[in-house]
Amino acid sequence: IAFVSARVGIEVVLLDRDQEAADRGVTTVTDLLDQGVKRKKVTPEKKEKILGRLTSTADYADLKGCDLIVEAVFEDPGIKATVTKDAEAHLEKSAIFATNTSTLPITELAKASRDDSRYIGIHFFSPVHKMNLVEIIKGKNTGDDAVAKSLDFVRQIKKTPIVVADTRGFYANRCVMRYIEQGMYMLTEGVKPALIENAAKMAGMPVGPLSLQDEVAIDLGYKVLQQTKKDLGDAFEDTPNAEVIEKMYELGRYGRKNQKGFYVYTDEGKQLWDELDQFAPNGKLLDEQPTVDELKDRILYAQALEAARTMEEEIVADPREADVGSILAWGFAPYTGGVLSFIDTIGAKAFVERADALKAKYGAPFEVPALLRDMAGKGETFYGRFAPAKAA
Repeated sequence: IAFVSARVGIEVVLLDRDQEAADRGVTTVTDLLDQGVKRKKVTPEKKEKILGRLTSTADYADLKGCDLIVEAVFEDPGIKATVTKDAEAHLEKSAIFATNTSTLPITELAKASRDDSRYIGIHFFSPVHKMNLVEIIKGKNTGDDAVAKSLDFVRQIKKTPIVVADTRGFYANRCVMRYIEQGMYMLTEGVKPALIENAAKMAGMPVGPLSLQDEVAIDLGYKVLQQTKKDLGDAFEDTPNAEVIEKMYELGRYGRKNQKGFYVYTDEGKQLWDELDQFAPNGKLLDEQPTVDELKDRILYAQALEAARTMEEEIVADPREADVGSILAWGFAPYTGGVLSFIDTIGAKAFVERADALKAKYGAPFEVPALLRDMAGKGETFYGRFAPAKAA
């Protein structure tokens, strides 16, 4: 985040828990710039100018004068609250405080702020310097000024913003988790891991769901899962997805970050871990494997249904933002035009019929939201029902 900001001319204070950690951040920026110099996309002079805009520190007093803070600490509400208070003690009242969180509700996090109207979510996708989408999340009391300045910032760093309402997982992560979840469900049903990954890529996804979870990090998934359990209490429903994540975490398999997750990583490349059969019923893969078309439908329909649900809940208001977000954030089969265009192209009626058939076989992930069922009955499309003029 510091890199993409300094790259466009913004003066950046990079603060971490101690000077050593902050300096490691500058080293990361330096490494990215060195790669650019090597590829002749960055001149040595430009590299030095960008680095000159960075100040690394462990002293919150150095934040004085900053007009926008982007907090990006661990997904822990307690740590985020402490950082919010410590930072705001040195900020002007006009400053905007943004949290980079992938799942935690903004309205709850904003309670730690001195002014929740100036508190907002700015959710970056990893790796930040390569991913083009940024979610801007409005808490219950987030003011228009915070939204406007966040939009300005995101455009200034040459990213594409979408504005979404506050809910656990917001928009993108809710949908992408349905994708990863299906991969783990299939694993626990006895589907061959290689078939899961290849069917996903044949459906148009850039990487398989197991590979994606490795990239996101399994230990992060575990921490988010534990926080969700804590927040939801008795309302939390255990799933095969949760069981797989917890088992992988217990085994110390955290993903690409420690070279072992659903894949094993070596200097020669990566290959699926040969002990994934343990998640199949009684440790035995299905004798008769499902067809590729069946798996492709599960993968795409689970994501599309969640996107439809976010429209029903008014988390996203414009189908264009939903579609652009789905392609830029997690690579939803670009040939479809996006997650809602996928439904519109099939037709709501045919889509609902297929989703109902999938629900009969695979359960809750394929529950059709009332909005979509209503659209099917009326022969509507998302781009018809939620046309920009009507939204305005």
